[in-house]
Amino acid sequence: MGRLLDGFPRPLQALVGWAVTIAIAIVVVLGLRAEIASPYRIPSSSMEPTLHCARPAEGCRSGSSDRILANRFIYRFRAPQRGEIVVFNTPPRTREACAEGGTFVKRIVGLPGETVTEQNGVISVNGRRLIEPYVLQSQRDSRSGTWPQIPAGHYFMLGDNRSNSCDSRDWGTVPRSNLIGPVFLTYWPPDRLHTP
Repeated sequence: MGRLLDGFPRPLQALVGWAVTIAIAIVVVLGLRAEIASPYRIPSSSMEPTLHCARPAEGCRSGSSDRILANRFIYRFRAPQRGEIVVFNTPPRTREACAEGGTFVKRIVGLPGETVTEQNGVISVNGRRLIEPYVLQSQRDSRSGTWPQIPAGHYFMLGDNRSNSCDSRDWGTVPRSNLIGPVFLTYWPPDRLHTP
């Protein structure tokens, strides 16, 4: 593409680059949405800094919200895994605990049969500290608690921004049937194009 535009001014080259990026994103979203992937927008800071939301909302770091794609079919072939960022439909208790519900994006921390504890913001699973490089020290909270053993077919979900996340610590576990799929691509804005 660069050679085709060599004779054009730099601003035009940049404009064409942005247009191509946008066109590719649109084609990917429309072409894959039905069965393979679904697009979502990050509305809150609960997953900062991994996934950005738009200022001026509290805790948001970006001028625009990240747009992500979730893989809708992978869980037909394998079980959800710890550490995956997942889009899911919230359980009924979420509306009461968070004053909102619908579709959330969080990270799987606890698997069926495990016990999750938190001591001054540090998460342990079955008594072993969980290594979480995606959680900034400044975004840990000072909470402590122990939650019941995770039932079969359920998952314990936490936001990466622990100090600003309404999650399984507040409303319990998420049944597998509520999981839409893991996030596999941030496609917007163009400078944030990556796999989280």
